[in-house]
Amino acid sequence: MSENIVLTTGVYDLIKDHLRRKRTTQQQEQILLDQLKGAKQVLRKELPADVVTVNCEVKVKDISTNEEEKYLFVQTDREKIKKGKYSILSPIGLAIVGNKVGDVINWPFEEGERNLEILGVEHYN
Repeated sequence: MSENIVLTTGVYDLIKDHLRRKRTTQQQEQILLDQLKGAKQVLRKELPADVVTVNCEVKVKDISTNEEEKYLFVQTDREKIKKGKYSILSPIGLAIVGNKVGDVINWPFEEGERNLEILGVEHYN
């Protein structure tokens, strides 16, 4: 996991609002609060190309199962899980947002902890 995550100001505010509404577990909330304290906020045009954010497709490997999956992260109102479009505020979105290619994230999902490695990030505008 990166020492500090990198977020656009818009995504930073979305996560803060999500936490205020108590939409996460206590464990997830604590991790996110710690990440937000050290987060680097940037303008969209300054966001590094290898950082997970909204409107990007991310290839992730579950280290324990060696399975690879792709997720397309979108704005919350555009989520269509059956079409592979996940809200940036979905559990998988919150787990990896702001991290970059090569990072390994340990995250407490409802079904248990998972170690995920970010293999690739492709941005869409």
